[in-house]
Parts: sequence; C-alpha cells; structure tokens
Amino acid sequence: MKRVKFLKYLKQNNCALIREGGRHSWYKNNLNGKRSAVPRHPDINDLLTKKICKDLGIPPVT
Repeated sequence: MKRVKFLKYLKQNNCALIREGGRHSWYKNNLNGKRSAVPRHPDINDLLTKKICKDLGIPPVT
C-alpha cells in the first residue's frame, strides 16, 4: 500500500502525528491513546499495515 494513502486512512480514524523519528513517523490514536511507528518508505507491506492498525486499535485497511 502507498504510504500517502495509508496516512490518509490513519487520519480518517482519529490518528495524529506525534513526532518524526529517524526512520519512522509516530502516530497516536486520539480516542484510546495507543501509538505506533509508521516507516517512511513509499510502499508499506500489507501485513505491516495490519499490524500498525492493530497497534492503534483501528480496523484494518481493506
């Protein structure tokens, strides 16, 4: 999945950027306080997007 599309999905599900790390961007779910790292690659593996969604407590991308 393209990173830009995945970031839009995160924003639609009440997740916001906390900070930029060395190789990752950290996002936090504003509803439950969970957070996760999103790598800064143009494409993100589908299994990794499912894991990030699980970490943030949001439904997986379809």
